[in-house]
Amino acid sequence: MTLSPSARQRVLFFVLCFVWGTTWLCMKVGIATVPPGVFAGSRWTIAGLILLAIRKLQGEPIRATPRITGRLLLVALLMVTLNQVIQLYGLKYITAGLAAVISSVLTPIALLGFSVAMGQERFIPRQLGAMVVGVIGILVLFGPAALAGTLDGWTLFGAASVTIGCLCYSAGSVMARPLMRTLAPTQMAAMTNLIGGLILLCASIIFEPGAGAALRLRWGWPVFLAWLYLLLPGAVLSTTIYFHLVHEWGASRT
Repeated sequence: MTLSPSARQRVLFFVLCFVWGTTWLCMKVGIATVPPGVFAGSRWTIAGLILLAIRKLQGEPIRATPRITGRLLLVALLMVTLNQVIQLYGLKYITAGLAAVISSVLTPIALLGFSVAMGQERFIPRQLGAMVVGVIGILVLFGPAALAGTLDGWTLFGAASVTIGCLCYSAGSVMARPLMRTLAPTQMAAMTNLIGGLILLCASIIFEPGAGAALRLRWGWPVFLAWLYLLLPGAVLSTTIYFHLVHEWGASRT
């Protein structure tokens, strides 16, 4: 049976939600042993190289035109470099489940807000309901502990870091859509992953404590398996799907 384009997109969206929902636990496992910058920078860099190699083997273009280089660099910084380092350092102080909930609640709101602000979509009243539900969700998560005075400062730091990471990713996503008038979604995923990953990895090697020792790759099998899951489904597959859906639907619906 051949799926219609809309049905295929819904299946891809389900796969994307499942994969990204499960990556938080793998990230938590990895950063318990490996510095976050090395753990994330290495997998995003390799993910970009894999996607570029696939495009090369298929005879597809792999380079971006010079006139979009600046915007592409900014998108990569927001979606990969800043998003990953901020979120992963925050994840050290909260559970993977809480991080997943915060991300799933805030990301749609942020995508809508940035899409409207950048003129890609118009705000309609019924979207206000979704935003209110998201705000209520955050209040339910943190309100009782805040009122009781038991909200831990490090938990708040972790939650704030995940929130800032979501904002970076959402802003980058909205900025990425105009680039796909020139770049195919797979090419966009490859370039974003590679550029953002390389910047993060190089910055980690220079500034992050323990980065040099981590590059000896003595991580242990549980961490390697977590990294591999984050590399293949979590980066190579999911970013390709994500940019395809952003291209077809727009950022706020993805």
